[in-house]
Amino acid sequence: MDWWRTQRKRFDVYTSPFVIDELNVPVYPGWRKALAVARRQTSLTVTNDLLGIIQVYVDNLLMPRDDAGDAAHLAMASIHEVDYLLTWNCRHLANANKFDHIRAINRRLGLLTPEIVTPEQLFEE
Repeated sequence: MDWWRTQRKRFDVYTSPFVIDELNVPVYPGWRKALAVARRQTSLTVTNDLLGIIQVYVDNLLMPRDDAGDAAHLAMASIHEVDYLLTWNCRHLANANKFDHIRAINRRLGLLTPEIVTPEQLFEE
């Protein structure tokens, strides 16, 4: 939570209904605090083409078929052309081995790809 306390003011921060839904499932310590922070952010809108983009991500093995949540986060950030997708998920999102594949699929879809980063990567002393 240090990032939220010290760095958040440097950015326009958005969330999505998918983040709120994910945080509503108490699977880790601190979920209540994280949910409260997420609810205070401006929420991006779900667009008509979102489900199709999520399906393309899954079909092209960018994200696992059994968990489309990460695909939804990436699709929302890409559709809304955000600069950074902030995540702690280094397996499916902030994974350097996937960046080129993600950019290639988004290029085919005519979407810009956000920089996918962890909070530590956006930390300024």
